[in-house]
Amino acid sequence: MDSDDDDSRIEETVKGPLDEEGQPHGVCTVTYSSSDRFEGHFIHGEKNGKGKFFFFDGSTLEGFYVDDSLQGPGRYTYEDGGVLQGTYLGGELNGPAQECDRDGRLVFRGQYRDNNRCGKCWVYYPDGGCVFGEVNVDGEMTGESMAYVYPDSQTALYGRFVEGALISARLATLVSTETGGTHFDVATDSPVYSYDKSTSSCIATHLLLPDPYESQWVFAADSLIKGAGQGLFAKMDAESDTVMAFYNGVRITHSEVNGRVWAENGNTISLDEYTVIDVPQPYDQMERYCASLGHKANHSFTPNSKYDPVVQKDEELTVNYGYKQDSEAPDWYKQALAALQQAKM
Repeated sequence: MDSDDDDSRIEETVKGPLDEEGQPHGVCTVTYSSSDRFEGHFIHGEKNGKGKFFFFDGSTLEGFYVDDSLQGPGRYTYEDGGVLQGTYLGGELNGPAQECDRDGRLVFRGQYRDNNRCGKCWVYYPDGGCVFGEVNVDGEMTGESMAYVYPDSQTALYGRFVEGALISARLATLVSTETGGTHFDVATDSPVYSYDKSTSSCIATHLLLPDPYESQWVFAADSLIKGAGQGLFAKMDAESDTVMAFYNGVRITHSEVNGRVWAENGNTISLDEYTVIDVPQPYDQMERYCASLGHKANHSFTPNSKYDPVVQKDEELTVNYGYKQDSEAPDWYKQALAALQQAKM
């Protein structure tokens, strides 16, 4: 993100016009010994005007240069395609900035001073939630007055965070002030929440502490699907792409799942190529575990949780489990698939 030349960056080649002293002068391409490359306008060896760095790791930095330093709006593109846009002063980030990932999703919004985050900042997560607060001197989301804001941009957990991780917080509501600032109304009688990541042997420390956001959106009750046990239902109408529930469980491997019979895999979902989330017995029972309810959503070949534009209040939430249509699929799945195919004939 720093546009200043490093002392060790020695010019190797210059393609373009030179002045009488052999310095780049005009629109040139300069390749350095570090394999970094700069393309842009030079005046007597100094970058002046529009230009772009191409770094050896695949990242780039572009903007307008004055007397060899980037000044004003600049755009840094990471090697993975993520983008950081901000204001540069003397070659360093100083002022408002925002960062997006390779898919264009916002991941940071806030201020920089001398290339370090400062002041009140927002860090966004893929689920639509974010952490807000004033960063410490190291630019970290660490402090006693920070908040995790849920995807509805209103429900929050306000309290102590360390490097963005929730240590202890109470339920709060985000409200905007008349001056456009951010304020949190904290429920003093709220339970105390903390980051409670599952492991291979522990699903949660607080088994019976419901997620406050999830509790606003869904409830578990007897499913309308024959033989499905309990299901997950909407407490209110929901627009498309609304986050309504979370799926937590113990973290096991794919090989563990593949080594079990289907009856033991009823509440498994793949997290990534290494990890599977599982809600084993007896935690599939509400009286033993209700900290999250995503595992209560039952299968449907026409799932409203993925394809329907809206979800209606009291409607049961269903998802397509996506099992392979072969002999390894559970019996109930093959029976449901056969019934669907028969109905289409």
